[in-house]
Amino acid sequence: MNQAIAKAKSRSHFKALRSQQLPVVETSIVQQVAKTLQLKYAKLQGHLGIYWPITGEVDLRALQTTLKSPLALPASKADGSLSYHPWRSTPLQNDACMIPAPLNEPVLEASEIGLLLIPALAMDQLGVRLGYGGGFYDRLRGDLTWRKIPALAVLPQACISTELLPRDHWDVPLDGWITEAGITRVT
Repeated sequence: MNQAIAKAKSRSHFKALRSQQLPVVETSIVQQVAKTLQLKYAKLQGHLGIYWPITGEVDLRALQTTLKSPLALPASKADGSLSYHPWRSTPLQNDACMIPAPLNEPVLEASEIGLLLIPALAMDQLGVRLGYGGGFYDRLRGDLTWRKIPALAVLPQACISTELLPRDHWDVPLDGWITEAGITRVT
C-alpha cells in the first residue's frame, strides 16, 4: 500500500476515534495542558503558540485568560506556509484555510516562541504526527530555527498509536504529546 493511501486510511480511522473520545476527555486534556505549563514550562520565555480549534480538536482558547504567558496563533498562507502572530484583543480574520487568525498583528520570529502546542489526529511513539495532510506544520518545522522550538501535540490518549504511523520524508517528528494522561516526551 502506498503512503498516500495508508495516510488516508489512518486519517479516517483516527479522526473517527478522536471525535468519539474527545467529548469524554477534553476537559481532562485541557487540565493536563495547564498543569504541564505550570510545572514544566513555568518560566516559558516568549509566546506560547497554540491553535484556533477546528471541529474535533482540543479547545485551548481558555488559556488566554488563565496564563501569564502571551499567546500566539498560527496563520496559514496560500503558498502553504505558516506564521505565528501575537493573539491580543485585535479582531481575528480568516487565514488561507478559513481559520481565524490575528492577521493584523506582526509575524513572530521563532526566537519569540517558547513552546508550540499543535493539534493532531494521531501520534506514534517516535513523535510522528498525523495531521490533515496540508503539511503546514511540517514546512514550518522543516526550518531548523523552528525545529529548535519544543513542539507537543495535544490529543486524546486513544489517538496515540501503538504502531508506527505512515511517514513521508518531509514529516518532522514532534517532541512529544499531551493527553488526559499527562505529558509524554519522545526519547
